[in-house]
Amino acid sequence: MAKPASPRSRQRRRMENFRKVRSEEAPVGSEDEGGGPGSGPFADLAPGAVHMRVKEGSKIRNLLAFATTSMAQPATRTIVFSGCGRATTKTVTCAEILKRRLAGLHQVTRLRYRSVREVWQSLPPEPTPGQKPGEPAASLSVLKNVPSLAILLSKDSLDPRQPGYQPPNPHPGPSSQPAAPTSKRSLGEPAAGEGSAKRSQPEPGAAEEDQTA
Repeated sequence: MAKPASPRSRQRRRMENFRKVRSEEAPVGSEDEGGGPGSGPFADLAPGAVHMRVKEGSKIRNLLAFATTSMAQPATRTIVFSGCGRATTKTVTCAEILKRRLAGLHQVTRLRYRSVREVWQSLPPEPTPGQKPGEPAASLSVLKNVPSLAILLSKDSLDPRQPGYQPPNPHPGPSSQPAAPTSKRSLGEPAAGEGSAKRSQPEPGAAEEDQTA
């Protein structure tokens, strides 16, 4: 007797006949991260703060090029990297690389959940000879809660008592110390001058032979 399919497997089989059309991201609650740089989890930011929205398809090289150029300007004091879902790992990577490039950055991390609404549309059935166009494709809306990460990096000092605060790294980059000079001679080979010094010493018994002669 065949085992009945679970609700999850039935839902997966049903979704095979749909394709995702778009996804709409919106934070849970009354906060709205779609506004200016002062919105979102850091509502008290200065107007000149830079907000980098990291997405799953974003290029880390392009993000860091713009972030480094912006933070190099004296007027820019704060930058925020934010991403949700699969982009959270890339968000952390961008922040860590920028901290190694620019020393003395204070960090505050905020983690929350956002609601993502995915809109799916049913796939049209395979056409058959003589079949007339049917009704428009049906749509399906799916609401998901995904983790969202926001990392603030500031040149100015921040309140160390707030949650998620990290002080500046005292050693932002790897220390490049000059390597000690190494000798090219082998372990068994004497150093320069050792052989001549040994040869200049008289061998035992040589003085006695001269006296007898």
